Amino acid sequence: MKTLVSSTHALATIESSGVATLTIRDAGTLNILSTPVIQDLTNALNELAHMADLRCLIFRGSGDKAFIAGANINEMAKLNRKTAVAFISGLRDLCEATRIFPVPVIARIPGWCLGAGLELAMACDVRIAAEETQLGMPEVKVGIPSVIHATLMPRLIGQAQATWLLLSGENIDAAQALQWGLINESVPLTKLDQRVAEITNDFAALGPAVLRQQKALLRRWEQLSLPDAIADSVQEFGKAFETGEPQKFMNDFLEHKKKNKKT
Repeated sequence: MKTLVSSTHALATIESSGVATLTIRDAGTLNILSTPVIQDLTNALNELAHMADLRCLIFRGSGDKAFIAGANINEMAKLNRKTAVAFISGLRDLCEATRIFPVPVIARIPGWCLGAGLELAMACDVRIAAEETQLGMPEVKVGIPSVIHATLMPRLIGQAQATWLLLSGENIDAAQALQWGLINESVPLTKLDQRVAEITNDFAALGPAVLRQQKALLRRWEQLSLPDAIADSVQEFGKAFETGEPQKFMNDFLEHKKKNKKT
């Protein structure tokens, strides 16, 4: 395993398969997001985004008490309008760097996933949670609205469920989150790392070019009308054949099929 980025609050490593892990560190047992933590994580993501050998990225906190239990209330309690805008802009940049990261990002979610932590998790492509996980957007309970990437929530789980979570500030457990589509899977904590590894290994086995191409298409489709998205994808289909990956994977499939017929 090779270290790619090492700073006070961010550690990024990569395996020979191209699976990278970005770990939040020295942010307390609940991985709280303060301005220094946000800046280190954003810088790490921006640096990793330019590394061509990455196949996918695991985003995780330190330990199993939380993915991220929210933003730093001690810091936020001292904000005024100007500094509040600066603080939330930094958090926006972190979530957006995650959302547009060129390869799939998998959130490893044990324990608490609250507020800014859930916004960051929603900016990831895949969310795998432990069965004991509690998720919520408690901002209204401390006098602030849920903003920035909380806007992803209605798209993920529907207007009714998003409205309830954002207005009530109440938490839901992993079973409810799975039913609503807020997470992709829920597994026992003892199997969380195993399941995340299975998913990332599956991603790493795919063609690196097509994986990046599909991720980019997903982000563009969010901005385009349906007819424009369909038209845009026609050209992307053609571009795929310039990479050599369709020829390789399709011929491998046909060869495997031929061998199975003989046996």
